Amino acid sequence: MSGTTRSAPLYCPYCGEEDLRPSETGHSAWECHACARVFTVRFTGLLSQAVNR
Repeated sequence: MSGTTRSAPLYCPYCGEEDLRPSETGHSAWECHACARVFTVRFTGLLSQAVNR
């Protein structure tokens, strides 16, 4: 998988709406046109151990 190809977020993390568009403010930034917020989504890493539920 390429490091530049990622899936788009489906919902705004603040209001839950689906009216998202890529933002011109920076790489991986998204605009929510329902609540007027701009946010970024970043993958930080994997846990070193499995999480038991």
